[in-house]
Amino acid sequence: MSDASPCIACCKLNDDKVCTGCYRHITEIVSWNKLSEEEQLRVRATCAERKPSVDAGPLGQTPITQAEWQAGKAMLLQQKQQK
Repeated sequence: MSDASPCIACCKLNDDKVCTGCYRHITEIVSWNKLSEEEQLRVRATCAERKPSVDAGPLGQTPITQAEWQAGKAMLLQQKQQK
């Protein structure tokens, strides 16, 4: 598995909970180490598609907080329960 994260150590979320540094959604950030290589490649492709719209919008102003991290984990759990 390729666990090399796309993180560039500039973790700030915009209003859509997407990091304006690596373009991953908070749920993708939280789950990164549990994703298969194929899933990581899909996330990277999604990030590339997401980049222009994120760059065109307002930048995140504050680093990811513990509360946002916990909310991301809760979103993942909720998504799993809905499947």
